[in-house]
Amino acid sequence: MSSPLVSQPTGLAPAAFLENCRRLVGLDSTPGHGNLAAAEFAGQLCESAGLHVEYQRESVEGLDQCNVIARPQKEIPPREVLFQTHLDTFDPGHFSHWTMTQANPFNASIYKDVMYGLGTADVKLDFLCKLEAMKEFARKAMRTPFVLVGSFGAQSGAAGAIKLIRRKKINAVHAFVGEPTQMKLVVAEKGFAVVEIRLPFSPEEVAYRRDHDLSESASSQSRMFSGKSVHSAAHESAITKMLTYISQLPEGIALMDIDGGISHSSIPLSAVLEVDPVAGFKDPVLPKISRVYQSLLVLEKELQEFRDEGFDPPFATVNVGMIRTSATEVTMTGCCRLPPSVTDAVYESWMKKLQRAVEAVGATFRVTDYRKGFTVEAQSDFVRATQEILSQMGLDAGLHKTTAATEASVLNRLGIECLVWGPGQSVGNSHAPNESIKIGDLKAATEFYRRSLERFCL
Repeated sequence: MSSPLVSQPTGLAPAAFLENCRRLVGLDSTPGHGNLAAAEFAGQLCESAGLHVEYQRESVEGLDQCNVIARPQKEIPPREVLFQTHLDTFDPGHFSHWTMTQANPFNASIYKDVMYGLGTADVKLDFLCKLEAMKEFARKAMRTPFVLVGSFGAQSGAAGAIKLIRRKKINAVHAFVGEPTQMKLVVAEKGFAVVEIRLPFSPEEVAYRRDHDLSESASSQSRMFSGKSVHSAAHESAITKMLTYISQLPEGIALMDIDGGISHSSIPLSAVLEVDPVAGFKDPVLPKISRVYQSLLVLEKELQEFRDEGFDPPFATVNVGMIRTSATEVTMTGCCRLPPSVTDAVYESWMKKLQRAVEAVGATFRVTDYRKGFTVEAQSDFVRATQEILSQMGLDAGLHKTTAATEASVLNRLGIECLVWGPGQSVGNSHAPNESIKIGDLKAATEFYRRSLERFCL
């Protein structure tokens, strides 16, 4: 792996800390790889800091995953403060889009005071900030000890957090959950439902697509679509543009390839459509895709009736984040973000209505993941004390809500009082090429965690 590109010394963080950042970013922990290597490296750093480390290794769908759990003592205390960060990342998409890391998302690169690379903001480096703050507390007597967890499965229903709870690995009463919030204190988040729709090609289309590239007279037309993410209420989805275009195509056109997005929850910034303008198919897939899209638009309009002020936007949203083509079908994967005001009964009625619309065109529908959002009492001692710390540091001490889905939605079910906080920007950054974070923000985050440990643990 090539060395990181550094334009000039930052002077904002020790060289050893930056080297650990570079090494952790360099370890592939994407959904198709597993996070074991990243967890083992994080555990080694914890052991070097004088912490007792336990590895909770799991095999999930053939991938090696791991929660790393670090404490100042070996035994699990009756009460502790949890500092949690997931160590897995999203898929980086096309490497060529990572122009600030020499077309390698795992090559952490520094320009002035900004580090670029996959997981810099979301949220590998947050783990290192927490660990850096804990070094001076490793051997101190504490009223309520801390526990540091680097988890897996943030991209698959918080599987690591669920395993952590089921195996009774923690006794937390409070939790700081890592998420790029631009160092704003988040006390509520939307829930979400991940939906997968599979639209099969007709036997005629399967045969035509199989023989297409072998024919000397074969021809096709391609079109690319670009998106733009500004913030959660103002974005342009490349897949939405493509689906709108498809709805305007004449009947009988053969779909050769359709591809867009990198994950169910991120705004797709690019999409590609390839068609063959042949006529005569009796049961083509393109009109079915268009009908499913129209059903999603109807659902999106209904979602806006349930508002929860403070979220941006203040209503439920639908995002078709990824679309892929195989030899036999087209797969659409999307995410529905649901504010806490949406009840289970309302959610289930929406999903049933969408399922009927999808099955009406001969496609299959399933919800692959569902999590309710969480809220914490704004007047609690934990919230107020954390606000005091932020205020003393000159940081934003207001209370905020987020559309992101974190492990807080899982931990909160156990009665653990959760706050979501972390350096870095999420929307338009953490699930996009050239993900980055300011090194000065890493320094500020380390100081925040140091003060939090002092306040809640000593």
